[in-house]
Amino acid sequence: MTGKKSIAVLTSGGDAQGMNPAVRAVVRAAVHKGFDIYMIYEGYKGMILGGDYIRKADWSSVGGILHKGGTSIGSARSEAFRTTEGRRQAVENLISRGIDALIVIGGDGSLTGANILRQEWPEHVDALLAEGKIS
Repeated sequence: MTGKKSIAVLTSGGDAQGMNPAVRAVVRAAVHKGFDIYMIYEGYKGMILGGDYIRKADWSSVGGILHKGGTSIGSARSEAFRTTEGRRQAVENLISRGIDALIVIGGDGSLTGANILRQEWPEHVDALLAEGKIS
């Protein structure tokens, strides 16, 4: 792959201590490495909705969150992400922004969702190509 790497980070599930420091670490490490970094607001729900829920971040985007509890980028459970159509929309939103990788901060359910998305990724890409939604 050529060009600049582009990654996204989201938080999912119930708020937990350490989520903000984890988001901050991901964003600042990405900036330090020269990657484009996006924060996905409201977890998997935001990844499906796209638009302003997926925002480019920089070093200052995560200033002042280290000491705050919970997650500054929000977290929401998503029934839509449990469906193939919802996950396909999420894939389309990531690809349309050129996002190469996704970092999910959460518990078992959040990571199970990420693993399902990883397993289905090629199938979603093929379908989106066939539908002409991505090129």
